[in-house]
Amino acid sequence: MHRTAITPITPAALADRVVGLVVQRPGRRVRVVLDGAPPTRPAELAAAVVASLRVQGRDALVVDAGDYLRPASVRLEHGHTDADMFLDGWLDEGGLRREVLDPAAPGRSGRVLPRLWDAARDRAHRDRYRELPADGVVVLAGALLLGRGLPVDLAVHLRMSPAALARHLPAEDHWQLAAFARYETERHPGDEADVLVLADHPHRPAMRMIEG
Repeated sequence: MHRTAITPITPAALADRVVGLVVQRPGRRVRVVLDGAPPTRPAELAAAVVASLRVQGRDALVVDAGDYLRPASVRLEHGHTDADMFLDGWLDEGGLRREVLDPAAPGRSGRVLPRLWDAARDRAHRDRYRELPADGVVVLAGALLLGRGLPVDLAVHLRMSPAALARHLPAEDHWQLAAFARYETERHPGDEADVLVLADHPHRPAMRMIEG
């Protein structure tokens, strides 16, 4: 019989746990996704993971999913606050595959574009490609990333309950709550993840583990 164990963990220890899972894959590239709503701070976790990996001699790169949004003419076609489009149509999945996840796969070129689209200016970033070595690591951080069939090697989902998300998300962004609710019920990111983190209190997260 299996039982669920909730294990409190510090943000630093969580970063160490993710790093440990990456270093278990020596001599090959690893594509990591850190998925969570903005209040769960996936970008902060990504920065900590990459800093630790570099100390250990692994070349690592953070890619912010916010730099892979589709042009405003597409993602805002139904207005600035359309929750369904926010979930289904904002992320440039094709660009992520083409410029990041496919070339970062083991045995591929390793030529990765850190940023593709500047959403604030609604134009392409003038960024240079990065050449990742054969054991390099890409850490993709952002929200609503799982359940899309993106090719990744390690997935972490930072889950925040609907009530906690409503408390932490700025009032002007509450239109997004419907998208996050659909995400949990339709795409089941917790089931897609290798690591599930309960992040109602971002400074005091907990890992959910299955025992037995």
